[in-house]
Amino acid sequence: MAVAAGSDTGSNQVQPKPGKIGTSESQGQGKRAALLVTPAVILLTVVIVYPLIQGVLMSFQKDSGLDPATGMFVAGGFAGISNYTHWLLQQCPTPSGEMVSCPPGSLGAQFWPAFWVTIFFTVVTVILETVLGMWFAMIMNRKLRGRGLLRAAILIPWAIPTAVTAKLAAFVFAFAGIVNAILNTEILWTGEEWPSRFAIIFTDVWKTTPFMALLILAGLQTIPADVYEAASMDGATKWQQFTRVTLPLVRPALIVAVMFRTLDVLRIYDLPAILTGGANGTTTLSILVVDQIRQGFNSAAALSTLTFLLVFFVAFLFIKFAGANVTADHQPKLEKVK
Repeated sequence: MAVAAGSDTGSNQVQPKPGKIGTSESQGQGKRAALLVTPAVILLTVVIVYPLIQGVLMSFQKDSGLDPATGMFVAGGFAGISNYTHWLLQQCPTPSGEMVSCPPGSLGAQFWPAFWVTIFFTVVTVILETVLGMWFAMIMNRKLRGRGLLRAAILIPWAIPTAVTAKLAAFVFAFAGIVNAILNTEILWTGEEWPSRFAIIFTDVWKTTPFMALLILAGLQTIPADVYEAASMDGATKWQQFTRVTLPLVRPALIVAVMFRTLDVLRIYDLPAILTGGANGTTTLSILVVDQIRQGFNSAAALSTLTFLLVFFVAFLFIKFAGANVTADHQPKLEKVK
């Protein structure tokens, strides 16, 4: 009877209305979340959004120059899209104000060579780093004795600052350096076009492959071991397990790693600037921006905007065409091993 009475009493209690409580809790959580996020949004606006907008506005202004009549410096004023046509069409103004083709060797004539050099570095280094990163990640993912020491040894190049790496590479690729001593050659690795590019690519791959391997390793460690056991029981070879099990399941982490590295190489500056100074066909877009700053801020702002648009376009392609499946909730479908 006591239990029954207790049950009746409990059933007669007034139950709270979940809708109102849920709504008030959601509103309270929303206010707290907005309060916590607001400082970060303000900081990002000050650090990123404002300089970006200011840079775009500067790109439509003329650089201050000399008045042909008086020989005095004059304010720039509104330039329209002349700063952009200066780079894209390689046109430079004459003292009379007429736009003509930029003379060879001038900064205005270096946009498209710098653009293609940047694309070349991006494609080659990302492909090499992806292949080697996958290989290193699979080695680090194995259950080996001393696996922790192996992982630390592979990650050491990535931990070295890029400026230090560039100076080390300068000693390695010097005329009397290690590379010529090992290969028994007399190549000016930083004094000729293609050897300089090879030196930059080799150094960048050596330094950044561990970063790719680390991201891919994180994806490999999420793959259950029983998936490989099931594939092995179905008669799958090691190559079939790699192509039909490992690659589909590690694809999200692999795409993220490739995207990060691609966007990083598109704005590469410090490695070629220190190793070759941008000489011998190694001038990238970022190096060209820094060189232009010494001659005119507004024209450099236009070049920076073009570089930003390039990076943004590549990021959009990754998110639109490669990132859709990455952010999906479902797991990739595995092919049936025949």
